[in-house]
Amino acid sequence: MGSYENGDSPAAAAPEGGVILGVDGGTTSTVCVCLPAAMPPPEAPGSVPVLSRAIAGCSNRNSVGESAALETLEHVMTQALTMASTDHSNVVAVCLSVSGVNHPSDQQKMLDWIRNLFPGDAKFYVENDAVAALASGTMGKLHGCVLIAGTGSIAYGVTEDGKLARAAGAGPVLGDWGSGYGIAAQALTAVIKAHDGRGPQTNLTRAITRRLEIASPDELIGWTYADPSWARIAALVPVVVSAAEDGDEVANTILREAVQELADSVVAVVRRLALCGEDGKDQFPLVLVGGVLEGNKKWNISGEVIKCISKVFPGVHAIRPEVEPAIGAALLAWSHLHKESKLENGS
Repeated sequence: MGSYENGDSPAAAAPEGGVILGVDGGTTSTVCVCLPAAMPPPEAPGSVPVLSRAIAGCSNRNSVGESAALETLEHVMTQALTMASTDHSNVVAVCLSVSGVNHPSDQQKMLDWIRNLFPGDAKFYVENDAVAALASGTMGKLHGCVLIAGTGSIAYGVTEDGKLARAAGAGPVLGDWGSGYGIAAQALTAVIKAHDGRGPQTNLTRAITRRLEIASPDELIGWTYADPSWARIAALVPVVVSAAEDGDEVANTILREAVQELADSVVAVVRRLALCGEDGKDQFPLVLVGGVLEGNKKWNISGEVIKCISKVFPGVHAIRPEVEPAIGAALLAWSHLHKESKLENGS
């Protein structure tokens, strides 16, 4: 379940001064990276010294349950430490950035749990996974907005004085329609409607039945409810994009609506936090993360989202992170640790 960041073997020895763990826990996968606590301030993506990287499955408690989610988190952290030739006693800080952690009570439960895993005086920080995604684009500085569109979707913003706001991120039942799940679920619905005669015919029918290796749309019902996991449904997004690029109007409509949903989420956050000033021209960073926002041959979803946002807020500055969210989480832990140290020392 683990993998190495560089090379085929763990680091030779853990560095002096301890290590920091950054965890990005999502609905599709969970990644943990290990960094040296004594590293200099990171100024560029290539300057971050990753000691190890481990990957495991889903750790969203709303998707797999609390017990399974905690088991995954414990496993991936232990794996990363083993790969860095160190153990729990050498950890000085951990940032858990996990999807499904949406309320202070959720954070407190996670803090109570993780304190029992690590001896000594390690520091712990628990955040929603959107926070690490933002930090991955700003190299640990919490300011601006992040848009995540993968299996799920969320827009999350932070002002320089620490005010927070979010939009979407409420899961498929409550309508993350710009997400991978939302796009694919609408495509499946369109196929059923076309089959029933309640909607227009679409090339999605042929594309999706081929991808799923089923003979007829009638079989979609059994396929969908046999295992209605979010990631399994969202995996059909490339089929929708391909159909749209080939000119299918139903698929194009689904993607256009997704773009508007994603843009609306960002606009709502930016307005609530006044990130762009009263005239909408102040520059602010917008970090773009997630498979839905990756470029395609003809359908550039992220580019279309930026176009929509820039009509309202010309100051938007799009950033595509060069480091992954797990490193963003570790940089957050490093930043918190050094701020606390300065305060303790009176500097």
